[in-house]
Amino acid sequence: MAEIDIKVSSWKLVEVGRIVLIRSGPYTGKLATIVEIVDHRRVLVDGPSSQENKVVPRHVLALSHATLTPFVIPRLPRAAGTGPVKKLWEKNEIDAKFAQSSFAKRSDQQERRKNLNDFERFKVLRLRKQARYEVAKAHAKVRAAAKSS
Repeated sequence: MAEIDIKVSSWKLVEVGRIVLIRSGPYTGKLATIVEIVDHRRVLVDGPSSQENKVVPRHVLALSHATLTPFVIPRLPRAAGTGPVKKLWEKNEIDAKFAQSSFAKRSDQQERRKNLNDFERFKVLRLRKQARYEVAKAHAKVRAAAKSS
């Protein structure tokens, strides 16, 4: 018989237990998990975060308003209530995992940059100039060493 390699797709599938980031509406920027698929455009989500200001109540969400994340709560039963979802959320440390993701770090940095005052923006400008100068100096040194060799 022939050897067949079966590869698992790297796509983020819409599945029960998939963590989504809500992009629009009253819960923008908050995490929730898919607990039931209503139809091909809508899902039932629940976001029992451990932080009080990040809790998302159970509601139907259009998939066009959500971004699928790479995180999944494994073996989450379909239409699980808020209690079991909260236990599995905390067991899998979803909030901590998302905080360590590059997407969360980048959005935090964008939020910090957006809230800078005029003097803080000036300091950022000066620091970027300094860094650019140091990089150019190191690059010139490497070029000079390569030229003399």
